[in-house]
Amino acid sequence: MRAQALEWADDSIGLVPTMGALHAGHAGLIGRAMAENERVVVSIFVNPLQFGAGEDLARYPRPVEADLAYLRESNVDAVYMPGVEDMYPPGSSTRVVVGGVAEPLEGAARPGHFEGVATVVTKLFWAVEPDRAYFGQKDAQQVAVVKRLAADLDTGVEIVVCPTVREADGLAVSSRNVYLNPDERAQATSLSRALKAAGDAYRSGERSPAVLASLMRSVIEGEPLARVDYAQVVDPGDFSSPGTLAVLAVRFGQTRLIDNHDLAQPYPG
Repeated sequence: MRAQALEWADDSIGLVPTMGALHAGHAGLIGRAMAENERVVVSIFVNPLQFGAGEDLARYPRPVEADLAYLRESNVDAVYMPGVEDMYPPGSSTRVVVGGVAEPLEGAARPGHFEGVATVVTKLFWAVEPDRAYFGQKDAQQVAVVKRLAADLDTGVEIVVCPTVREADGLAVSSRNVYLNPDERAQATSLSRALKAAGDAYRSGERSPAVLASLMRSVIEGEPLARVDYAQVVDPGDFSSPGTLAVLAVRFGQTRLIDNHDLAQPYPG
């Protein structure tokens, strides 16, 4: 990959990092990257470092042939698909740790997750040498962590954030949605309904993070299969102090979904 990137030294390169199981959200990232760069690389790597004990590493969807067929049709310039031992050879022990923004919420709920994200993103940047890297707003805290990493390590990579892609009923598109059974899938729309309710309240003048969080919880907890991990309103920069970004993590059975919305912006749709 690095040798290919060097051949493209005079071209702008856009990187779309993925774990495969490509969906409409990835399509949006790829389309944006193709519009803004002369070369586009899509990486596919299910990164074991960002999965904690008891999480879904073993069952994470890996439809490799379907992904590759889609990427061929999309006319991307390269697919970078390293194996685990390529990324983490025996004896590999160096990790990239981002402080501050990586610590609350997802960082607290999934210890080691953002260390895994930061490590693999750093290695992808080193291999591909992109001018721009494309991430979805659905993973808002991950975006903030990657932005901090890119700035702190002087990577020179521009982090481009693309809007969350949603199904017709409002559920954010995610590779993990395939885990939901029909009842869970129907009730999972409570995340987007909760975010919309908080947005409506915010635009009506409500500014208390506690009140807005309580409103979101009440919408979600109206669904019998939903278990709220967290519902908060935080600053999108540091993810700890109060701000305008409503963030949610909710479990339906064995499936954990996240979503977010900036309450200062109109809710899409």
